[in-house]
Amino acid sequence: MARLFIAVQPAEQVVEALRELPRKDGPGVRWVRPENWHITLRFLGEADADEVAERLDRAALPVAHARYGPGVDLLFDRVVVVPVHGVDELARAVVDATRDLGSEPPPKRFAGHLTVARLKPRGWVPAVIGAPLTGAHAVDEIALVASTLRPTGAEHETIATWPTG
Repeated sequence: MARLFIAVQPAEQVVEALRELPRKDGPGVRWVRPENWHITLRFLGEADADEVAERLDRAALPVAHARYGPGVDLLFDRVVVVPVHGVDELARAVVDATRDLGSEPPPKRFAGHLTVARLKPRGWVPAVIGAPLTGAHAVDEIALVASTLRPTGAEHETIATWPTG
């Protein structure tokens, strides 16, 4: 069993725009490393990668077009994100294929986003909130990703990918 999630990787032009955002450090702010930027379609928690892969092999994954923005926002008062639109149907197909897998139940409502930073309670809110950021790209594939928690932060490893459409 591994800690798994299913995700869309951002296109290079979106990654470049994200890299240009002001990233001042402040108390209680933990920035997500660029190599870990992704749009989570489903967080599974502890799950068997082979079983998830078998389900995704049989899934009908619709074509999607990810649209980012219009700017950096705050989700749940503690997560600095860029909203992502256009991947809802793809997330629904992933959830339908994996509904009974993993230690974490599927969310009741999907909120597409790419996490930029996490804030500790009563942490400093970075000035990047409200910064404009837009971009779009076709979603060509989804990825099954293993996430290993380390003292230095999460390490992500792509296990397999599946084309959309």
